[in-house]
Amino acid sequence: MDVMDSQDTEQADGPSTLQLDLARRIIDRIRDAEMSVGTRISAPELARLFGVSRSPISGALELLVGKGVLQPMEKRGLRLARDISTLDLSEILPNSPIEELYRQMLRERAQDQLPQEVSEAELMPRYGVSRGIVRKLLMRFAAEGLAQRLPGHGWRFVDTLVGDDAYRESYEFRAIVECSALRTPNFKVDAEVAAQIRRSHERILRDPASRSGSDEWFRVNAFFHENLAGFSGNRFLTDAIRHQNNLRRMQESAAFFELPAERIEQSCREHLAILGAVEDGNLEWAEALLRQHLKQASEYGLSKAG
Repeated sequence: MDVMDSQDTEQADGPSTLQLDLARRIIDRIRDAEMSVGTRISAPELARLFGVSRSPISGALELLVGKGVLQPMEKRGLRLARDISTLDLSEILPNSPIEELYRQMLRERAQDQLPQEVSEAELMPRYGVSRGIVRKLLMRFAAEGLAQRLPGHGWRFVDTLVGDDAYRESYEFRAIVECSALRTPNFKVDAEVAAQIRRSHERILRDPASRSGSDEWFRVNAFFHENLAGFSGNRFLTDAIRHQNNLRRMQESAAFFELPAERIEQSCREHLAILGAVEDGNLEWAEALLRQHLKQASEYGLSKAG
C-alpha cells in the first residue's frame, strides 16, 4: 500500500491526510476572514465551503481543538481559542501529502508537463496514489473552476494563462469586470468585510519581506479583489473574479518569478487607497485607481515573464 494511501484512512496513531488538508484550509479560512478570538466556527458552513461531508470536517476540527487552535463552547459548537494571525502552521500541523500533491499538479499543469486532458487511471501510476485520492484532487480542481469532468472517464483542465496574449487578456477582462462592479446600482460596502481587508493589508505592511514568496499575500490579494466585486451584490461578477484568481493561482504556482517585498508593499498600499475611496463613496476615483492598479500589475507581470 502506498504511503499516501495508508494515510488517507482514519488511523488510531494520527490524523488522516484528508484531516490534515482540511485543518490547514480551515486555518487559512479563519486567517483570511480575520476572525477574532471567540468567534464561533460553523462545521456545516465549512463542509459546504470545501464540498465535503460533515465527518472529515469534524475530524479536522477535533484536530485543531487538540492543538489549542479551537475550543468547545459551553453549550454546543466550537470557537476560535487563539490569535492565529502570526501562527506558523508547521509548528502545529505536519505537512499534508494531499496538499503537496495538489501544488505539484498545479505546477506541472502550469508548465504544460501535465496534459490538459487526463484520466484517473493515468494519474494513479504517475503519482503513485489511489483512485480515491486522485478523484478527491480532481474534484477540488473542479470546485475551484480549474477542471471539469468529461463524458466518460476523463477530466479536462481549463486553459491556463500561458503566453503574453492570455496573460494580457486576463487583465483586460478583470479591468472590465472589476471596474463595472463599482458602477452597479446595488453597490454597497460591507463595513465588516472592509475592516477585514484593511487589517489583513496592515498585517502584510508590518513585514512585507516575510510575506514574499508565500501564499499569504496571494490569499490577501484574492480576498481584496473578490470582495471588491462582491460589494456589487452581483454573484456573477464575484464568480468571474474568483475564477480569474484561481487561474492565477495555477499559473503563479509555476514560480516563474516571486514578488519582491517592495512590490508587495506597493500593491498593498494601492489596495488600501482603492478601499479608502470606496469607503468614502468616491467610486469614480476608486475606479480610476483600480484601473491603474490592474494596468501596472499586468505590465509588471509581462516584464517579468518575458
